[in-house]
Formats: sequence, structure tokens, C-alpha cells
Amino acid sequence: MDALQQLFVQIFGHDWGIPLSLLIKNLLLILAIVVPLLLAVAYLTFAERKIIAYMQVRVGPNRVTFFGISWLKGWAQPIADAVKAVMKEIIVPTGASKFLFIIAPILSLAPALAAWAVVPFSPELVLSDINAGLLYILAMTSLGVYGVIIAGWASNSKYAFLGAMRSAAQVVSYELAMGFALVCVLMMSASLNLGDIVAGQQGDSFLNWYLIPLFPMFLVYFISGVAETNRAPFDVAEGESEIVAGFHVDYSGMAFTVFFLAEYANMILVATLASIMFLGGWLPPIDMAPFNLVPGLVWLMLKIAFMLFFFLWFRATFPRYRYDQIMRLGWKIFIPMTLVWIVLLGAVMQLPESVQRSFPLNLWFG
Repeated sequence: MDALQQLFVQIFGHDWGIPLSLLIKNLLLILAIVVPLLLAVAYLTFAERKIIAYMQVRVGPNRVTFFGISWLKGWAQPIADAVKAVMKEIIVPTGASKFLFIIAPILSLAPALAAWAVVPFSPELVLSDINAGLLYILAMTSLGVYGVIIAGWASNSKYAFLGAMRSAAQVVSYELAMGFALVCVLMMSASLNLGDIVAGQQGDSFLNWYLIPLFPMFLVYFISGVAETNRAPFDVAEGESEIVAGFHVDYSGMAFTVFFLAEYANMILVATLASIMFLGGWLPPIDMAPFNLVPGLVWLMLKIAFMLFFFLWFRATFPRYRYDQIMRLGWKIFIPMTLVWIVLLGAVMQLPESVQRSFPLNLWFG
């Protein structure tokens, strides 16, 4: 019994003290995850605007600042955007289903936040260390599409409905490819626990990371993650040139902002899972000084930032794909590729142990 439980037992007794102490402890842990996550979402939007501006030889946000400090020009822009969104009115169209129209953004954001409950930031720093952590994350992220579908239907607008149908088909297509890509990680780690998956990549250097033997699956997973989050060049669900703004065309104020938060929270989640599954999580690239002197949480944050940079780079580089091109990539290229890789990986794992321990298989199957 820890100090917090002892304090609550003394105040409320044994029957009420322990449940209340666990409740308070879990609420504090949830806040410790959600608050930094929302700040990261806010400043990811700022980073996106600045990075794309530099790529396009522009300046980006450079007006709103903190207390007039010159070297912080633009850094208060996310705060200003949040204040503006809170002050705007939420307008519900006349023919819309009001209850579903309001609840749809919540159904998009809630799974994006709930998925973080099982994400380990270090061997000890995890809210809920469950054995089926990866299965839980796949289930949570799959639920997010229901918010998009409900938003498109509840708006009573043909543009919103078209965007919702596109998003549903796209998520179903790339969810399969993403799941099959992660099956290869599960086969190599023999565990659904995210901490065990990182532990399976431990070794002297980055050659032990699953990125090396599963590089094609890493590409499939990451590109599928970009498509899952409806990011450019897969943003046909909100294609401005075709259907105005897609499923959130009728949303304004905080209702629109919640969709915005869900998209960026999912981006960070995809980058985090890519870092944990393929890039060794909190493990340093080389297990020697000075690399192993850096805290594991710092390595994980650097890897997440590196993966997020590609999200922003893709948006600044590639034109939007046509809908038929997106479907063809998912069904005719990614899914067959992952199935073939699963079969090949299974065949390698059935080889005699002496062969598996020969170079380079000893790096991957130990």
C-alpha cells in the first residue's frame, strides 16, 4: 500500500479509501498524458505551418507572441487560434440531426485519446500495461471512423455525405494493410504487449530494430497511417477542390476544432506506434556512451518528431491522389504485399534454429 492509499484509508476507511485513491491516481495519470498530448497537438499545427512555409520560401506565422519577446514571434499562434475557436458560434444546419451532429466530433476525438492508455513511454511509464495492448489500439483507432460517418450523415448535405463515404471506404481499405503489417511485428516479437515488442528490439545497435528486416512493412504501415488519418495526399474525404470540405463542411467553432484535434492526435499516435514497433521505442540507436546516457523518453520523443516531419513533408510535396488511385494502392498493392511478407516471414521462422542463428538471422530471431 503506497502513501496515497494509506492517507485515503485513514480518512475514508478501508472500504472507500483504496477505490478513491486508485481513482485519484488514475485521473492524475490520465491528465499527465492528455495535457501534454493536447499541447503537442497545438504546437504540431504551428510546426506544420512554419515547416511548410520554409519549404515554400515563406515566413509562416510570425505575429502573435508571448509578452512581446522578439525571438518568440509566432509561438502564441496556437493559443490565439484556440481562443478564436472557443469564441465562435456552433451553427447546426436546419435539416441536420442535432444530437448526432454534436456527438460526431466527440466520437472522433474520444478513441484518439483513449488509445494512449496502453502506450508505453518507457519500461515503467505506462498507464495500463496490458498484454493485448496492440489489439486495444487497433480497436480504438478503428472506432474513429464512426465519428466521420455520423458527421457526414447528420449534416444532411450531399458534400458531407460523399466525404463520409470516401473516408469509410478508405479507412476499411488501409486498416487491413496496417493490421497485416503489424502481424509481422507480432510474429517476430511473439507478443501483443507494446513493452515486450520494444524489449524484443534490444541489442547493441539499431540493427536489432524491426525496421531492418521489416522495412517494406514499415513503409506499408506508415503510408497506411497517413491514409488512415486522412492526411495529404490521401485527404479525399475533405477534398476542397471537389467536395468543398467533405464531412466537416457544416461544422464551425469548437465542433470543427474537435475534429482538428482528433486528426492531429491520430497523427501523433501513428508516429508513436511506428517508433515503438519498428524504431526501437525508447532504445538508443547504439548501446554505448554517449547515446545510452540520454533518457529513453527523450529518444522516443525524437523518433516521434522525426516521423511527424514526414507527415508535414508529404503535405508540402505530393498532390492529392484520385479516389480510384487510393483504392488501387490499398487493395491491389499493399494488402497482397503484406500477405506475401507474412508467408515469407512464417517460412523463415520455421527454419531450423541453427539456420536462424546464422548471420544475419541471429539479429532478428535471436
